[in-house]
Amino acid sequence: MQPIKKAVFPVAGLGTRFLPATKANPKEMLPIVDKPLIQYAVEEAIRSGITELIFVTGRNKRSIEDHFDKNIELEASLNNSHKTELLKLINSIIPSNVSCIYIRQAEPLGLGHAVLQAKPIVNNEPFAVILADDLTDSKEPVLAQLINQFNINNASIIAIENIPKEKTFQYGIVEGESVGGKLVQVKKIIEKPHPKDASSTMGVIGRYIFTPTIFEQLEKVKPGKSGEIQLTDAIQLLLNKESVYAFNFEGIRYDCGDKLGFMKANVEFSKKHPEIGIDFIKYLKSTV
Repeated sequence: MQPIKKAVFPVAGLGTRFLPATKANPKEMLPIVDKPLIQYAVEEAIRSGITELIFVTGRNKRSIEDHFDKNIELEASLNNSHKTELLKLINSIIPSNVSCIYIRQAEPLGLGHAVLQAKPIVNNEPFAVILADDLTDSKEPVLAQLINQFNINNASIIAIENIPKEKTFQYGIVEGESVGGKLVQVKKIIEKPHPKDASSTMGVIGRYIFTPTIFEQLEKVKPGKSGEIQLTDAIQLLLNKESVYAFNFEGIRYDCGDKLGFMKANVEFSKKHPEIGIDFIKYLKSTV
């Protein structure tokens, strides 16, 4: 198999759970302390060896492109003000060996449809998919953990974590059997089952590695009741063609598509921040 160098970032969603903040500003640009969510996702990809970042965007997402583009006026202002550290900071957001590619998803027709838009660029290569809503915190990047497993098994692999039984209706749920350690061979995957219908609590989170065969399955998937093409349905079809694995990753995941999860992430990342961490912890103690 070819090395994984491409990652797809589906960022065309409307972010309705954060209205009115996301009326004109993408949810992926909401900050965790001093960096937008999408930057954390991009940094994870780059630390995992990704060199081609493919953003599937939509209406009102221009600020994502601007964030990863050069800002000549800002750079000149920082340079003239001798703010060299800040200048280094913004120039290091995207390393020189990494490229950004943008594709427009004309209509929000689901996660599966968004991933399918990347087919002409991904071509016949294995690739990653990262959802910025799922912010991860781990010593080894979660995506790097998946890539390591992919290199061993040469098969598509998805990240999972054990979730509360009552929350299965919010996740894709994996059924499968352990094949050693944290690895599970997937036998079935179901999109958001009711807790009484869920046969496991292995919930899928927003990190995936796919072989290019997934595109054939996405093209076969019919829209569901909501009119969306679900990635979960394509993974279920993929199981008829080749093996798919799930990996219970090392680390912590914050659901930043949810207001409470977003606030938890801000608190935890603030506590570790090199500039404000100590003072922030003191503040938290003073409020208890």
